[in-house]
Amino acid sequence: MRRDLTVLGIETSCDETAAAVVRGPADRQILSNTIRSQIDEHAEFGGVVPEIAARAHIEILDRIIAEAMQEAGCGWDDIDAVAATAGPGLIGGVIVGFMTAKAIAMAAGKPIVAVNHLEGHALTARLTDDLEFPFLLLLVSGGHSQFLLVRGVGDYERLGTTIDDAIGEAFDKTAKLLGLPYPGGPQVEKMAAMGDVERFKLPRPLLDRPGLDMSFAGLKTALRTQAKKLEPIDDQTVADLCAGFQRAVSAVLAARTRTALELFKARHPDAEPVIVVAGGVAANREIRQSLLTAAQEAEARFIAPPMNLCTDNAAMIAWAGIERLQLGPVDDMTLSPARAGRSIRQVRECWAQEKKARRSERRRFSGRVRKDRTIGDFSHAGMPASTLSALTGNSGTCASTTRPMSISPAARTFWYSTSRKRLISACRCPAAP
Repeated sequence: MRRDLTVLGIETSCDETAAAVVRGPADRQILSNTIRSQIDEHAEFGGVVPEIAARAHIEILDRIIAEAMQEAGCGWDDIDAVAATAGPGLIGGVIVGFMTAKAIAMAAGKPIVAVNHLEGHALTARLTDDLEFPFLLLLVSGGHSQFLLVRGVGDYERLGTTIDDAIGEAFDKTAKLLGLPYPGGPQVEKMAAMGDVERFKLPRPLLDRPGLDMSFAGLKTALRTQAKKLEPIDDQTVADLCAGFQRAVSAVLAARTRTALELFKARHPDAEPVIVVAGGVAANREIRQSLLTAAQEAEARFIAPPMNLCTDNAAMIAWAGIERLQLGPVDDMTLSPARAGRSIRQVRECWAQEKKARRSERRRFSGRVRKDRTIGDFSHAGMPASTLSALTGNSGTCASTTRPMSISPAARTFWYSTSRKRLISACRCPAAP
């Protein structure tokens, strides 16, 4: 039987600063799950401002981690590993969380696990329910709308996606168009509950085409056209427009879910048909109900995590870390945060390529560079002599030395982060005798 692990998870990919401690895989227990939202910081701008989000993470992350550890009743000796979101997301926030996780892992002597944010959402249902692979996943959030076939940890196939706006993005833009406050998704749902779904017949994009791709930009445009015809619009019209918009989105998702379940059954006839919905938009009650109805019609099992685990949280990151730790090797301290925007399908391949590239570069620059290289040579390669001198602590008087030059780790990290094709390492010139 596999040993239970206790993992600290850190999530900072957007505007939630979160830390959690989770134990599993057998126990499947969330010992703590602390989240601090930045809604107030971004409300006046009507959306998330990346710079403000990153600074807010810096200011509060250490306290959030301390609260999560205290609530879980754990010390560092009780933690088996640290897992953190490494992308996709707002790169400033991702760097804050991942570098904090690295520092904790190094100081406490724990393994570090880099988690893809979308994989965290994808595996949440295995934390909350007794779910085996394979299963069908509908991932709906502010930045992603995808149908995924989940065969195992790290083994995903994208079956369909939005060709323009993500669903969460469409909700937020609709709210802004109608003058509703940020965050838009919950406001649209609130207004829709008071509206007449029959008043406005909004389109159901792409339902006349085969496949599982979706489109929501045209739906948003149709709503804007209706709103402009009736300007100035009153509160009841806003509610009716929200109700029509939400019903159209629910209808599109339900129709695509039926098609996706048919495809799943064809590919895995011996497996139990299961549809899991995850991501922030999964908190919308009407969308949940429409998906449940579609699953029941297809005689499939429907799973939706609790509301607090649908939006961004660190418990899902800690759980994904546990799932990955069960597979064996963990990440090392040289791993950098994945670039924002990488898909769940690409991230593992990218990580493997990056590790391979780093090993190759380390062999190429294994502690020495050619004796005839000088600071001037490096400046011609693209690094200013002043920058190199600042990184290495050298003065210009050493520029002409031909003595062997050792690589500065700080300069290696700096230059590698700015050039993936060539690792230009700074050098420390020993003083001439």
